[in-house]
Parts: sequence; C-alpha cells; structure tokens
Amino acid sequence: MIRHVVAWKLAATEPSQKAADAAEITRLLSGLVGVVPSIVSLAVGPNMAYFEANWDVVLVADYDDLAGLDAYQTHPAHLEVVPQIKALVVQRASVDIEV
Repeated sequence: MIRHVVAWKLAATEPSQKAADAAEITRLLSGLVGVVPSIVSLAVGPNMAYFEANWDVVLVADYDDLAGLDAYQTHPAHLEVVPQIKALVVQRASVDIEV
C-alpha cells in the first residue's frame, strides 16, 4: 500500500479567507472519492491546532500500489482540480510512503 501525504500553505493570510480556501481544497479533493477508482481511502482537511507553526491543509490518501498512485496523479478529474488548488496555495510538500 502507498500512502500519499500532501501539505499546503495557503496564500491567504486573513483568517476567514484561509478558512474558505481550506474548505474549497477539502471540497475539491473529497470530490475525487468514487470518481478516481484507484483511491483506497482519502482524508483531507484544514489544520486544527498550532496555526503559527503548522501547515494549513493536509491530504492523506492510500493506494494499493504505485500504479494506483500514478493513475490518481494522471486521472482527468485530479488534473482538473490541480490548477484550482495551485491558485490558493504558496507552498506544497509531499511524501509518499509504503505502509
């Protein structure tokens, strides 16, 4: 199993805009469940604590194997949301681990 972990720092600095942007990213990525067949599980949401130190939004998604992750990365539905997310963030960090 491959676990795909992505964290984003949002471009917005005003708290209500950050919350709205985090909610939009959560909505966009959650909408891929049931659309991208290779997703085994997916959790996404805004940071809930230590706001001054932590990143703003995180995605944790599992795939059966690297081929499943590759299928997710290139799926048209995923490719459609990528530019929408990129428009809201200033930094992205990602790690893929075997579990």
